[in-house]
Amino acid sequence: MTFVPVYTERQPITAEEEAYNFLLEAICKGRYRTGERLIAEDIAGEIGMSRMPVREAFRRLDAEGLVILRPNRGAIVRGLNIEEMREVFEMRSALEGLAIRVAVPKITERQFSHLERLLDEMDDYREDGAEWVSRHRAFHEYLCSLSERPRLLKQISALYSLIEAPMRLWLQHVEKPLSARQEHAVILDAIRAGDAAKAEVVVREHIEGTVPELIKFLQTEK
Repeated sequence: MTFVPVYTERQPITAEEEAYNFLLEAICKGRYRTGERLIAEDIAGEIGMSRMPVREAFRRLDAEGLVILRPNRGAIVRGLNIEEMREVFEMRSALEGLAIRVAVPKITERQFSHLERLLDEMDDYREDGAEWVSRHRAFHEYLCSLSERPRLLKQISALYSLIEAPMRLWLQHVEKPLSARQEHAVILDAIRAGDAAKAEVVVREHIEGTVPELIKFLQTEK
């Protein structure tokens, strides 16, 4: 069974939730780009609902920093500047490090095997940057979910949503580093050894190590 990102794993229970999930996934996957205008009427027609739930979804995405609301003019997809990008990765590092430290003593053999399968899936999509990002997110979110801290996982997922689109853009234009498999394998080695402190350090180094190359790419794109 393939683990899917948090933002798509629950069935929507309201029209607002459905609109929110639709927009969040579209922004994360780069369908809607930074600076692009989002028109409630058009989106509502596409997903078959009234404008009100879409507008409520805009408000939620605005609160999360993914769009900018403009009175009576819809919303605009909001990108992160370089310093905001650094901050998001710093927060990811701290929160995922905490999640891993809490998770390691709880991880079962079955869960460990699933982590190994997720890592194999990442390798299977090395030539597809967009899909690789989805598998990478699935690996990290599943690992963090094993902490059994739902509020913590919610925060981590929200941070991923802020950076997923630029990550996809980056990996569509550059070759994924050969160290990617090894870095994640080292995380699994620390988990297998039951070394929560080492797992936290490795995860934080892995996350923070992404920042320089990603920022370098984004600066060249401007």
